[in-house]
Amino acid sequence: MDILYYLSALCLLLFMVLATYDGFYLHIWKYELFKRKESAFEHKTHTIRAILFPLIVWFLFINTDATSFWIAIVLISIDFLALGIDAYSEDDSRKSIGGLPRWEYILHLFANSFHFASIFLMIATRVEITESALVINEITTNTFAQQVIQFISVNIIPGAIILAFVHFILLFPKGISIWSKSVFWLKNRLVCC
Repeated sequence: MDILYYLSALCLLLFMVLATYDGFYLHIWKYELFKRKESAFEHKTHTIRAILFPLIVWFLFINTDATSFWIAIVLISIDFLALGIDAYSEDDSRKSIGGLPRWEYILHLFANSFHFASIFLMIATRVEITESALVINEITTNTFAQQVIQFISVNIIPGAIILAFVHFILLFPKGISIWSKSVFWLKNRLVCC
């Protein structure tokens, strides 16, 4: 069972690296999708997913009771639906900038693969299939592997909440104005990005 925790932790870390690059650097910093009228819907789907992510981590990766598990399943279902809507709308959203580059499409593929792999591996640690039922187990042991995934999960939540907050405030003109002034000041001092 410990291997599932380690693999989930690895997938979660890889997802976080790719999602930060894609969701923050590309979508918000470089392309500023929230400013493009044709990308407004895509930004909304990203905002929904950014808000769902720390909630999924909290209810599935950190909490160990059955109620939290079922809440996580509902949130994961909403996330999966939002992903489908996002993928469907992305082509229209990026027409003005030449469409979605192939490499970014591949980045999305890997990021979402790691995202859902980490989730399904955690679900596998909680579910037991018996001859007569599907049983949801509450975690009662505390192995080193469980401590690793708990440590990673607890420590990614603050950054995930900040990214969700940034996505959320950029839904509104006042948030865009504040962001634009701050970023303009910062971008003039950075030469790399």
